Amino acid sequence: MLDPEKCCMTRFPAPVLAERAQPIETIDETIRRLAARMIDLMIEFKGVGLAGPQAGVNLRIFVASPDGTRENTKVYINPEIEPSGPLEAVEEGCLSLPGLYAKIRRNTQCTVTATDLDGNRFTESAEGLLARAFQHEFDHLEGKLIKDRFSRIQQIAARHRLRELMEEYENPSS
Repeated sequence: MLDPEKCCMTRFPAPVLAERAQPIETIDETIRRLAARMIDLMIEFKGVGLAGPQAGVNLRIFVASPDGTRENTKVYINPEIEPSGPLEAVEEGCLSLPGLYAKIRRNTQCTVTATDLDGNRFTESAEGLLARAFQHEFDHLEGKLIKDRFSRIQQIAARHRLRELMEEYENPSS
């Protein structure tokens, strides 16, 4: 049984981060509490988005805010995205890969169609940082991390930090 209060920031190499998230069948009070907990985690860790797998939950839900504030955060359930516009390489980080940054090529615009917490479908278009956040969070729902988008040179440069994160995961007390 899902207990949103027990959800916490999930870091690489947790298996949930590499799995394709499952659709949410029913929007109930548990899903609403999960969304609230995800917003709390996003704010606490100073992000602009957070996906279900990052909270340790294998569900197709993400939250995003264009400015990282609680009041501008929206919930996206069972989202579908349509990236558009030219590709642009911009430095990105990830709350599940702390201390790892690289230029990631993403489309400059994106349209997301999702369901809100009241069960209503909606479509929203974005550009810039929010479009990038939509694509980043959707990647999480597909079991992809930014490291999976690294060039060969970026992969080599990231090896040491990835190894550190694996050791921290295997030995959380050290």
